[in-house]
Amino acid sequence: MSISPAEQLKRWIEDSRRIVFFGGAGISTESRIPDFRSETGLYQTKNQGAHPPEVMLSRSFFYAHPEEFYAFYKTKMLYPDARPNRAHRALAELEKRGRLTSVITQNIDGLHQMAGSEHVLELHGSVYRNSCVSCGAKYVLSDILDSVAIVPVCTVCGGIIKPEVVLYEENLDSDVLSEAMEEIQSSDMLIVGGTSLTVNPAAGLVRYYRGEKLVLLNKTETPYDRYAGLVIRDSIGLVLGDAVFGAGVDR
Repeated sequence: MSISPAEQLKRWIEDSRRIVFFGGAGISTESRIPDFRSETGLYQTKNQGAHPPEVMLSRSFFYAHPEEFYAFYKTKMLYPDARPNRAHRALAELEKRGRLTSVITQNIDGLHQMAGSEHVLELHGSVYRNSCVSCGAKYVLSDILDSVAIVPVCTVCGGIIKPEVVLYEENLDSDVLSEAMEEIQSSDMLIVGGTSLTVNPAAGLVRYYRGEKLVLLNKTETPYDRYAGLVIRDSIGLVLGDAVFGAGVDR
């Protein structure tokens, strides 16, 4: 007798001791943070500038046009009022139970930590970390949001403050990437959620998984669907929440 994908997911979670979650923007859409490539995503929306988002979020554009960069960044990339959803809370609970060893995220919103996850590998950095490009002085998100000037400047040396997020034309942190590879290689279950798995090198991390419990939770097809033992195209918050807390339990 066959079982439902939801029941299969629950059983795999219960049978695993080294679960790794690898996620993208889709896990935060239920916290009202737009993703990038869906029909309503950031890359599909019209903006007031003369440049596409991919250009405005590049390293060269940041240094050449800091005012335009920050005007876009502050209005389109920062969501300080966002709060963790059921999926974030479910993953934090799995870590608390000793079943999930790490969260690997492409997101920069800090919602996993806010939910209680402790071992989070941020491939693309975080909006909560910022530093002066001249002297390296550190700043928090509120320093960016509360800046009177469009471009926040260092109170120590007057240099421009740059978010510690990975922009286009920049490389991922090699140490974080290496640790992510090691975590996936040593996992007995890999749950991939809310990512199209089309952007490398992050997407290529899935190839390091050697187990038989690869789960893909995404509302659209990915290039790795045929390799997965379980593919579920539904709300991540609904699916993970039900698997961890029980159907209908809102935690």
